[in-house]
Amino acid sequence: MKLISILSAFTLLFLASCGESTDAVESGTYKGTISEVEAEKSEIYVKTDDDKTLELYFIEETVLTKNGENAEFSALEEGQKVEVEVEKVGQRLDPLSVNIIE
Repeated sequence: MKLISILSAFTLLFLASCGESTDAVESGTYKGTISEVEAEKSEIYVKTDDDKTLELYFIEETVLTKNGENAEFSALEEGQKVEVEVEKVGQRLDPLSVNIIE
């Protein structure tokens, strides 16, 4: 019984420490602000203008632009305004394009 309690406690701690709470949205284009950048995972979190949080793992096809030109992932920073085009694939959102607005 103690083992089950310990495992349950560790599971809850693990889930509580995993990134931000994210929202499911449909495929489309969204504007928002980058709330977190995880370079080692090629991942960003975007807080949309309608208060949803999108978790976006860059894929090979993701096009990142700034001022109309291609940009490197390292150009992304927390607090930047972005416009993202995403495709919903099952429960995952694939970012097709990310445009840094400012």
